[in-house]
Amino acid sequence: MKAAVVVFPGSNCDRDCKVAVERSTGAAVEMVWHAETALPAGLDLIVLPGGFSYGDYLRCGAMAALSPVMAEVRKAAGRGVAVVGICNGFQVLCESGLLPGALLRNSALKYVCKPVELEIVRGDTRFTRAFGARRSAVM
Repeated sequence: MKAAVVVFPGSNCDRDCKVAVERSTGAAVEMVWHAETALPAGLDLIVLPGGFSYGDYLRCGAMAALSPVMAEVRKAAGRGVAVVGICNGFQVLCESGLLPGALLRNSALKYVCKPVELEIVRGDTRFTRAFGARRSAVM
């Protein structure tokens, strides 16, 4: 298995992601700077880590979504390469059009940390297969 972790200005835990993927899968993991125009060949997984690319603001992933490497991430995803976004990486995936929807401010305009019930609507993806179809989970 071969993986890449994309590094944006202001992201953090990129090295933690690298180590986690290496230890859990045995994959060879390369760090890829956001300004690169190519990804390593033969990738099975691309990770967009957390942190705050370009600042701690709503839609901070909007600028990261315009980074040169994201065109290649979109192409790789189109070919079936697994892509996962953690924290701000999830925002980047939304802003780049790889995930549907939009991010909205919460009503308090403050950080909120609480368990949230999620519904698994597709249990047949590589990320949800272990949960089964139509099952709720508290995250």
